Amino acid sequence: MKPDRAFVVGVFMLLAAYPLVAGGYGIDLVAKIMVYAIFALSLELLVGGTGLVCFGQAAFFGIGAYAAVRLSPDDGPAALAWLLPASMATGALYALAVGALSLRTRGVYFIMVTLAFAQMAYYVVHDTPLGGGTDGIYLNAKPVLGTWLDLDRPLPMYAFILVCLMAVFAFLAVLRRSRFGRALAGIKSNEQRMRASGFSTYPYKLAAFTVSGGIAALAGFLFAVKDGFVNPELLSWHFSGAVLIMIILGGLGHLRGALVGAFAFTLLQEFFKSEAIFGAFAKHWMLGLGLSIIFSVALLPRGLVGVPAQWRERLEGRGAGARGAGAAR
Repeated sequence: MKPDRAFVVGVFMLLAAYPLVAGGYGIDLVAKIMVYAIFALSLELLVGGTGLVCFGQAAFFGIGAYAAVRLSPDDGPAALAWLLPASMATGALYALAVGALSLRTRGVYFIMVTLAFAQMAYYVVHDTPLGGGTDGIYLNAKPVLGTWLDLDRPLPMYAFILVCLMAVFAFLAVLRRSRFGRALAGIKSNEQRMRASGFSTYPYKLAAFTVSGGIAALAGFLFAVKDGFVNPELLSWHFSGAVLIMIILGGLGHLRGALVGAFAFTLLQEFFKSEAIFGAFAKHWMLGLGLSIIFSVALLPRGLVGVPAQWRERLEGRGAGARGAGAAR
């Protein structure tokens, strides 16, 4: 088995075994991180797989979360079999509309247009009764799947999130190896050459944008069901920036980088927020987190997943330098 594949299998095995040794807080924290990992994978498809830097990804996440709450009945739990696809479809449809317009621009203009659409969605839920305003809205009852899956209990919720994470990771891994995925890689590498080769790149980018929005909406759905509450901050540009940091921190261009980045970013947050470690300075946790990210990006340009290769290159360079010095003597 290849090292990269073995690493991913090992991570999923550890996640599956984690509830056996963890308490309630630990299970809830890792469940939240896995939701963020799905969210990061959705953006990795765009940034690392297609070369499209989207700064409005939180809009699709938030729309999926709000759809889960708004589509749930007031008099009882909804059926998971239709609520989950409906929430994903809502996010994907908004992504389709946003992509159809924003993909006609490039570079910094694309970034600003996606941010503008995200802010529009943010103010819709923030300033209208649809989203409950700044107070947000609560989920009346968590969805069910027959009688054998109760998402109101922590362990089934954890297991369901883990299954969704594994499914999304496997789907994107297969997608990257498909003809569609190779076309996206070509667009990222040199879109002009792809066009010269006869490819119409716009439909490929729009499809990738829509799929990304649907996956982000899945993460939003899981977040809403896990916490039972949503608010406008789920659609804020701060959240879009946070998920972009996750994939950069983990390593762009690698699906496992999204996993590593989500865990690293969230655990760094928890570390600097800890009053047991930092005391009163914990209220300034953003300063510590920001400095950590700056040093990580400066020292690890290929992200955390690139650390082994970076160390190997340095060791080989030192070995070659030593051999060269010996030959000179």
